[in-house]
Amino acid sequence: MPSHRPAPSRPVIIIPSRMASTRLPGKPLADINGLPMIARVLKQAEASKVGPVIVACDDAQVKAAVEKAGGKAVLTKPDHPSGSDRIWEALNALEGNEAYDAVVNVQGDEPMLDPATIRAAWELLRNPETDIATLVDEFHDEQRKALPSMVKVALDVPPDAAKVGGKGRALYFSRQIIPSGDGPIFHHIGLYAYRRDALAKFVAAPPSPLERREKLEQLRALSLGLRIDAAIVAEAHAGIDTPEDLERVRKALTRQIKGKQSR
Repeated sequence: MPSHRPAPSRPVIIIPSRMASTRLPGKPLADINGLPMIARVLKQAEASKVGPVIVACDDAQVKAAVEKAGGKAVLTKPDHPSGSDRIWEALNALEGNEAYDAVVNVQGDEPMLDPATIRAAWELLRNPETDIATLVDEFHDEQRKALPSMVKVALDVPPDAAKVGGKGRALYFSRQIIPSGDGPIFHHIGLYAYRRDALAKFVAAPPSPLERREKLEQLRALSLGLRIDAAIVAEAHAGIDTPEDLERVRKALTRQIKGKQSR
């Protein structure tokens, strides 16, 4: 992309949310210490102060929960193949949506996501060459690193910048451990910031061969020639997929609240 491309200045945060979950039915409405999960994610996104926050949901109950929490929600089709398609529908449904030139996609199952990490992804779009921004953290647990569910990133980053606060260009994503050799191995965190035109190009394209093979949609973006940059952050809180995950987050939030009260 030309170096004179202006940085986006009118971002919107969209949180895709769907009720269907085989391992945790009704996940967006799961109670976490008195608030539904989607309301807690909404509050973390709002605290980032990146821009207005919208929930893109497929169920009227979720919409009602968001509005009760003081937020705004847009109902979308229930059969979208990915969260990216859901946020694109929501973006185009918003009144005056042409004003938004960037979209930050915050996952709806990460109620303890640090608002600073949302800002870190957004800031990467100031680079005129960046089409899509995302986040990574370094693996320190060998068992987690070996899991196919933990997506790895080959990040083109100088050795002196391969630490928290650094950033680099993502060259490939895989469920296998990459790259080989000495050096840190980075874990992909599924939060994205898109330039609007990049998101439009992405959702208009069919799944790529490597995307189908690895079952990772970000590989479609790379096959389209879109540049993905990643910021290196401290270990992020994992999303909630199971009842055990939900209980873990409830306990963690309780400890966090008690810690603040004791100060």
